[in-house]
Amino acid sequence: MKIICIGRNYADHAKEMNSSLPSVPMFFMKADTSLLRPGTPFFYPSFSSNIHYECELVVKINRVGKHISERFAHKYYSEIGLGIDLTARDLQEKCKEKGHPWEIAKSFEGSAPISKTFIDKSELQLENIQFRLEQNGTEVQKGTSADMIFTIDVLIAYISQFMTLKKGDLIFTGTPSGVGPIAINDVLIGYIGNRKMFEVKVK
Repeated sequence: MKIICIGRNYADHAKEMNSSLPSVPMFFMKADTSLLRPGTPFFYPSFSSNIHYECELVVKINRVGKHISERFAHKYYSEIGLGIDLTARDLQEKCKEKGHPWEIAKSFEGSAPISKTFIDKSELQLENIQFRLEQNGTEVQKGTSADMIFTIDVLIAYISQFMTLKKGDLIFTGTPSGVGPIAINDVLIGYIGNRKMFEVKVK
């Protein structure tokens, strides 16, 4: 199982990070040990003092495919969930300064909390999936798939040029603006529409 994360897929987030808009999808990987199982708390690691939440729609691949055409990409997933791409922002900045890869800031243990359940895509308006994140009862992020620079089908087609997608692979599709720091004792709750998808406690 692979965890594939898309960077800068919302223009407002790219702007808040002072980053340019990509001309093609930009992706990176998280280790399978990054997955934080539903109901499991996230333990704040000692190697960072500035971990940020980034709430994202997550696509679960349901069949093997390589060099997938965009027009057939819809056949390779049937469910959508919600997750958080936790990022050690202080480590990421150091990596950027030195021109190093970002894995140390993105792929650490538990850095990919995910919803227990996924929603059948037939129940969703794929062009306008509304989602949001609450931190301690306050809404901190709100997004819609309508604002994605690259659609789900484009992402699947592009990624599959470089690697075989397999059943169970997860694609974190990018985050909207509003990212920010977490702290011990925080409670993070994510929603698709009005459906509660996850609750993560920070220890």
